[in-house]
Amino acid sequence: MVKIGILNLQGAVSEHYDITKKAVENMGVDVDVEYVRYADDVADCDGLIISGGESTVIGKLIHKRGIDKVIKDNNISVFGTCAGMVLLGKKTDFDQPLLGLMDITVKRNTYGSQKDSFESPIEIFGKEYMGVFIRAPVLESYDESKDDIEVLSTFDDEVIAIKQGQHIAISFHPELTEDTLIHEYFIREVLNKQ
Repeated sequence: MVKIGILNLQGAVSEHYDITKKAVENMGVDVDVEYVRYADDVADCDGLIISGGESTVIGKLIHKRGIDKVIKDNNISVFGTCAGMVLLGKKTDFDQPLLGLMDITVKRNTYGSQKDSFESPIEIFGKEYMGVFIRAPVLESYDESKDDIEVLSTFDDEVIAIKQGQHIAISFHPELTEDTLIHEYFIREVLNKQ
């Protein structure tokens, strides 16, 4: 059975779990959704969701627990939101552990502090979607020479959602909405890889 792991280290973990379960139900597919915390748990996953939170802390735990190695060795698809977007990149504006799975440079906390959080309609996959931005990062740059990179959404001329190969990075928080659109997209990507 295909398994999607929700990395249970920090952030809106239960919200990602709930909306992923809802997406699976809406799609009517045979996919198992589980919380994962350690490398052995992650090794059993076909896809992994990394939520927002403090990217430095999450990155250190991923490295310390060997989760980064397991993701790469097992070719696991990763969907990162907010801090997860930072971790997927090869570079950021702060010295911290990164997964480096995508040819992107991410600037942390571009939209300000917690009190500067906001919601705004965005367009993604040709549909309107309510983006929830909390201390959100944006893409500073990406390697335009790579054929497998696709910009999925922009907001105020900033890239806020991007895909490279089997990995997806977004700066906002889809888990804080009731809309399963983006989680369904990731699940389909994981299923298509099987």
